[in-house]
Amino acid sequence: MDETRLRGELREAALAHRPDRARMLARVERGMAGPPPARPRTPGRASWAGRRWTATAAVAATVVGVVGLGGLAVTALQDRPAPPAAVAAPGPVARAAGTIDPGSNRWWAQSDLAVTTDAEVTGLTVEVRVALTGGIVSTGHWQTRSAGDFTVTVAEESGALVHRWTLKEGRTVPAGPHTFAAQYNHAEGTRDASGDTYTVVLTGRDGGRTTLRGGFS
Repeated sequence: MDETRLRGELREAALAHRPDRARMLARVERGMAGPPPARPRTPGRASWAGRRWTATAAVAATVVGVVGLGGLAVTALQDRPAPPAAVAAPGPVARAAGTIDPGSNRWWAQSDLAVTTDAEVTGLTVEVRVALTGGIVSTGHWQTRSAGDFTVTVAEESGALVHRWTLKEGRTVPAGPHTFAAQYNHAEGTRDASGDTYTVVLTGRDGGRTTLRGGFS
């Protein structure tokens, strides 16, 4: 077996296995402390044996060095402090209350949603869901903020008439009280509003988000 092939096989074996570092160091030290075992002299034999032993020791020392560096790298990674966990920004402080407007009658009603924000918000979505209890048809909507600040949609979704206000990009809503109203006809009589709900999602300047949910009394 020539020296190049020997080196290749030793390197493959080193990569394929996880050697015992302590035993390998001991073997290398013993080998380096004394000459290779004596063998019968034949022409060219002694010089080849010495070269093979030297190559073996060199490759083994290289493997030990790599293992040692690997151990240091693992230790360094284990000792490295973990990065601080990301903390979500707190959402805007806000309150909401849903009521049936006292001006409602036996054929028509208005659901009022009062939203109060303690700080300016850069994102706002308001949904008023009127349960389809019979004869429900939208007759309009309004809000105390400028109509040009919102995109408003009205549609039937999952058994409810949904009035949705979405603040347009680049617009803001200042701190203070705000009202959103949904108007609709209904079947004659006193309507039960216990199935009506609202959802308000507010986003602050720092990206924090607050969600409010409730019903109408």
